[in-house]
Amino acid sequence: MGDRKIGIVVDSNSQMPAELAERHGIQIVPLTVVVDGVEFSEGVDIDADSFYGFWTGDHAPRVETSQPAPGAFVAAYERLKAAGATDILSVHITESMSGTLNSARLASGMVDVPVRLVDTGTASFGISCCAWAAADAIAAGADLDTVASVAQQRAAGLHTTFVVGVPSLIDRSGRSGDVSVQEAASDGVPVLAMTGPDLSVLATVTDLDAAVQAMVDDALAWTPSSSAG
Repeated sequence: MGDRKIGIVVDSNSQMPAELAERHGIQIVPLTVVVDGVEFSEGVDIDADSFYGFWTGDHAPRVETSQPAPGAFVAAYERLKAAGATDILSVHITESMSGTLNSARLASGMVDVPVRLVDTGTASFGISCCAWAAADAIAAGADLDTVASVAQQRAAGLHTTFVVGVPSLIDRSGRSGDVSVQEAASDGVPVLAMTGPDLSVLATVTDLDAAVQAMVDDALAWTPSSSAG
């Protein structure tokens, strides 16, 4: 790669741990979370615990999210450039769920450093998995084309299982397709699965211990080839 140095940017939907971002010098651009009309920067002035803390008694807050402005990505790209990056890999939540990638695309034309965009086809920590694989490839001396390919290959093999604290938020987001998570929650704790952008209810169980077991069982049984069809 010669004197080339690749920097990585992700969005906060990646739920990337601060330790991982610090280890690889990854810039995290926050999405905006609006709770009852008040704006917060995800991962900066609101985290999962404080978010769910807005649900008190019978109060269910009004929640909206929005993608970062292009200027937020420009600032992240410029920080990496100032740190010595000659190329940037920008890894994000799938465009089918958010306008985040488009903001990054607009920003990429506003900086004088090459930016390669990766649509992971998924959301949440799966994005971090793609960026993590890319960071390892960078450490091994890969060039930008190879690093982007590594991130995309990791994206193609992702399958995620999880539970949510407020099931109705998934339905209200409009991204659950034909799946009614709130309806599933009426029978217990819904365990959700995501392969690419496709969401499904893996199981509905009695408690969180059973949910953890369902997620473990699914992880042990699933292979990338099982996502076909």
